[in-house]
Amino acid sequence: CFSRYVSRILLGPKRDTNSLEPVLIYGAGSAGAQLASYLHNSGLAYPVAMIDDDLSLAGKRVKGLRVFTPADLETLLIKKRISRVLLALPRVSRRRRRAILDKIEGYSVRVQTIPDFDDLVAGKARVEDIRDIPLADLMGRSAVPPNAKLLHGNIEHKNVMVTGAGGSIGSELCRQIVILKAVRLILFENSEVALYKITQELRALSEERSLICEVVPLLGSICDARRVEEVLTIYDIHTVYHAAAYKHVPIVEQNLLEGINNNSIGTMQLATVACQVGVETFVLISTDKAVRPANAMGATKRLAELVVQAIQQEFPATRLCIVRFGNVLDSSGSVVPLFRDQIKNGGPVTVTHRDIVRYFMTIPEAAQLVIQASSMANGGDVFVLDMGQPVRIQDLAIRMIRLMGLTVCDKSNPDGDIEIQYIGLRPAEKLYEELLMGDDVLGTEHPRIMRAIEKFEPYTLLLERLRQLTDASDDQDSAAARDILFDIVSKGQPNSAIEDLVWTAKNSGSKKVVDSNVTTLVSKLK
Repeated sequence: CFSRYVSRILLGPKRDTNSLEPVLIYGAGSAGAQLASYLHNSGLAYPVAMIDDDLSLAGKRVKGLRVFTPADLETLLIKKRISRVLLALPRVSRRRRRAILDKIEGYSVRVQTIPDFDDLVAGKARVEDIRDIPLADLMGRSAVPPNAKLLHGNIEHKNVMVTGAGGSIGSELCRQIVILKAVRLILFENSEVALYKITQELRALSEERSLICEVVPLLGSICDARRVEEVLTIYDIHTVYHAAAYKHVPIVEQNLLEGINNNSIGTMQLATVACQVGVETFVLISTDKAVRPANAMGATKRLAELVVQAIQQEFPATRLCIVRFGNVLDSSGSVVPLFRDQIKNGGPVTVTHRDIVRYFMTIPEAAQLVIQASSMANGGDVFVLDMGQPVRIQDLAIRMIRLMGLTVCDKSNPDGDIEIQYIGLRPAEKLYEELLMGDDVLGTEHPRIMRAIEKFEPYTLLLERLRQLTDASDDQDSAAARDILFDIVSKGQPNSAIEDLVWTAKNSGSKKVVDSNVTTLVSKLK
């Protein structure tokens, strides 16, 4: 043994460790040992020590590295001049990982991790696939294991349709639905690029896991009632997950009429047709911005909720329900990808207000909870997902900067790496979001799903108001449409002037009025 050890030292490959980046491995289990071996052999970094919460391992050696306790963290980082910490904790809960990140965060070292245990077991990833900390870990909340019965209730052996199938939530719903053994999945999407991407991904997933689910990609708009009716009828749809919506607050504010047509009137048409053709379950995916809305996007989604509840009274044979939740991490248009890009580009990171807070949830968790909530629907239900504690956006930005191994540039640290700029609230943006209209809420058989008891307009009364809204939209009268919209949702109040770009340009007198001949031609074509 001694001769072999000496031979390895004398004859083995020599590496100049001084030229390699010193790293600390947090986790001295089997994953940590594999990671240490990989780093030793690859020469990508120089592991200098390990830390583990198990005090019985303190002082021992794993792959030649001494194991220290968490109390030694600061000494190691300073003494060894460590610039990066690698978390080798694939089995640890998010809550525990958040506690570890809290310890490391103040030392301005970059923190990365190996993939989760499930991905390692499934063969989707390897221990050496080091990556930045997933933003879900910053939230610190462990996901509740799904209820298998609730997951399969509206999907297994059924034909399912997802509107907005290429979006952040829609695409994750599609992944879950394929895995849950739907017979047929209709991808209904108005973006050709998004539809192509999710179709290719789902077919690859089906082939990889030997899943038998017919994936049908269909271009279309929920505002096209005839197209919707034909699709629902021909493919004999049992369950509809309605995720299609315009969700970006400033964009909807600047395109008010399109937001109304798509989010509110489009939802009315889709839900009505679904009931008429005999769909079993219809699920509207809503947002916390629909609660006491202060902007056009929230108001259009609140009106969509009222529409679904009213239609339920007219068509009791179909179960209609609403699932309301806040922001999802890494979704399109969210602050997380924006902050990540700003940090990589050297800053500044832009935050609208120091006190602004938001609820966050991971995309897979949100999709699973939506599916489970729909299985508990009796008809007209409003389900609210438990989003945990709201997150201060300023704190999120600071954490992302620090965990990238950088420092915040401010008055106390003028030589920091990344500056945070406060740019002011955007038009119609709120400091705080809510999930409930009132306090009347009931629990369900799932600990993260609540059932809210909320009042709604009778169908006949709401239908008359919707006709007025449609007339104002057809007349391209943004001011009248906005007044009617907020009057219907009643508890909402816009907190800014009209931002609709076409309306403001038309009424500024700087733009030419549409030629009457064009208007006549359009009416003839209709």
